[in-house]
Parts: sequence; C-alpha cells; structure tokens
Amino acid sequence: MKKFIYLDHNSTAPMLPEVANKITECFAAGFVNPASQHRPGQLARKHLENSRRKIANYLGAKTSGMDTDQLIFTSGGTESNNLAILGLVNALDSKSNNTSDLFVPQHILISSVEHPSVVGAAEHLVRLGHSVDKIPVDSHGVCRVDQLGSMIQGNTKLVSLMLANNETGVMQPVKEVAQLCRDRGILFHTDAVQAVGKIPVHFRELSVDALSFTGHKLGGPRGIGGLILKHGLTPAPLQFGGFQQMSLRPGTEDVALVAGMETALDTFYQNEADYYSGVLTLRNHLEKTLLSRFPNLVVNGAGATRLPHVSNLSFSKVDRQSFLMAADIKGLAISTGSACASGSSELSPVLLAMGLEKNVVENSVRISLGVSNTREEIDNTIEIISNILNQLQ
Repeated sequence: MKKFIYLDHNSTAPMLPEVANKITECFAAGFVNPASQHRPGQLARKHLENSRRKIANYLGAKTSGMDTDQLIFTSGGTESNNLAILGLVNALDSKSNNTSDLFVPQHILISSVEHPSVVGAAEHLVRLGHSVDKIPVDSHGVCRVDQLGSMIQGNTKLVSLMLANNETGVMQPVKEVAQLCRDRGILFHTDAVQAVGKIPVHFRELSVDALSFTGHKLGGPRGIGGLILKHGLTPAPLQFGGFQQMSLRPGTEDVALVAGMETALDTFYQNEADYYSGVLTLRNHLEKTLLSRFPNLVVNGAGATRLPHVSNLSFSKVDRQSFLMAADIKGLAISTGSACASGSSELSPVLLAMGLEKNVVENSVRISLGVSNTREEIDNTIEIISNILNQLQ
C-alpha cells in the first residue's frame, strides 16, 4: 500500500506504539471479567480502578475526599455525549414527575456548531416533547455569550457547549458559560473530545457538570471513551441489564482498552510542551506558505483561539470533492470536516453557522496534524496542495 501523509487526526489519531504495547501486555496478562469476585477478577478490578483514578486525575476530576467526581467509561465520544444529554435530561424529567405522571417538557440549549452526536441527541429530545434552541456563533465560530442570557427560559435545564470545534479547532468560552449556568442553577455539559490530549483539560477548573472525551483522538484505542460527572450528579442510564459502573453504563468493562487510553494520556502529559509547540509550528508553516502562494485562500476560524493542530481551509473556485480525490491519489489523507458526517453531501453546518459565504463553505477542507507528522511531510503537503490548486483553478 502506498505510504500516505496522514493529516486527519481529528477523525482518528494513529495508535501510539506505547499504547499498542500496553494493550498487548494486558491481553497477555489474561485479565478476566473485573466484575468477578474470585482473585483473578479482583486483580482485573484493581487494574481497572487504578486506570480510572489516573485518567480522572489527568483530566482534573476530584478523586479523593467526600465530594469525589465520577468517571464513567463508555464506547467513545458519541456515547458519552448521548449519556450526558439524554441521561441528564431524563433524570431531571424523572425528578420533576416524582409526584405526578404528567410530562414536564424541559428546555435545552446547545451551540450551533456542535458535533453531530450532540445535535442528534438534542433532536431526539425534541421528538420526546422537549424544546431545543441553538446558541449562535460569530464569524470566527465562537459562541455568542452575549446572546446566551436572553435565550435562557424558566425551564432551561441543560446547556451543552463543546470545548473545541472538530472542524475548525476554534476554542469556546466554556469556563465563562459554565459560570453563567452555575449562577442560574442550570446544568452544563462540554464535549471535550477534540481537546483532550491536544491541550491540558481540567474538569474542576472549567466548572462544568459533565465532560465527554474519547481515546482514539489522542493516539489511544478506538472503542473506549469516558464521561466525567460532578459529584452528586446521576444521569438516567441509556442501557439496562447490568450493575457495572453503578448501573449507569452496564456491561463488562474492557481493562485493556482502558489501560490503553490511560497510556495515551500519560504520553501526552509527559510531552505536553513539545507536542503543542511542534504541531503549532508545523500548522503555522503550512498556513503561512499556502497564503503566500494563494492570496485568496481563507483560513476559517483564524480570528479566534484555535487548537494548535487544526487548519480549516477554503480554496477559491475549487470543488472540495475533486480536491480530496486528487489529494488521495497523490497520497495525502485529509477530510472535508466531521468524519461522523462524512457520508453526507450537505454543506458543513459549522461553517454555515459562522455566516460564511456559500462558495467558501463549499470549497473547505480540514487538515489536522499529529505528533507523528514531520516538517518534511508538511513541506510535501504544501507542494501537493499547490500542484492540485494550480491544476484545478
């Protein structure tokens, strides 16, 4: 198979060698079901809980004392987002109806640039009879906090705002919105899937009630993620038939995948400064060089604070699908946006919400770097993109 320059880390990051070694080590150890009461089961449970505590510590959750936070393992970011949004609203609805069989509709706010898993969960709540409104963003893709206050209603129970956008890398004012929600007694959830393992994320410092993340965006294994819940917060489960994880997410936990995710986080925090400066330097070199060659190039979200490794580019008068096909032929792996919506021919809801012109949205591609990318690869990427643009324009 032809060697590709892989620049689609926001879709999934290649598994780190140390993660693969840890997973292999766990399989070789023969860990059994951690719910079993015999000694092999107790050993598996010990390893699982050690990993749970370390991951929670890395992400700034409180793991000791009377008010410890809770980390629930899931299959990934999509499940974590669904458990947070559907589970919390369902739990609030149950509390509202504890003395009555009458349905009490709740109001939920999400931003207009959320991941499809958040949007889909919100749309499901609408089908159940709840109401959902979308908080607008400015032309850079940043949530309009100044408009949020007027959108809150008497029955607003939950606000969800991602920490960093998956298409543009734009960072959101999560801490500010979290404080606004806290002052008004509203639960706040953040989707931190794209941020964890790219920048330091601290659950308690963000002052959020629930935080979603996954393993495969940071070089960990696919099929494992997590939801951190503030002390005392209990969502209604979406699955049934088991007692694991306080029955909030029943099913046998996978010790090896959890250990792999822990290892990925450990690797990031050991090399945090080098990672940030490394990918930022490469991204800036990519953007600066392309802008010098193609003045009509648009870097979407460039006016906002962004994750260091993401670049969303719009090329004038170039069809994005033709561009992607040409890039693929030349050995360059990039995307048009969210991999969870890659089967859709619709224009990016994120870029449309930013108010960008249709031709800018139609011609946009996403480049997302990772720790394994080199200066030589980025130089080659610049030449590949330049050649394609000169041919297609």
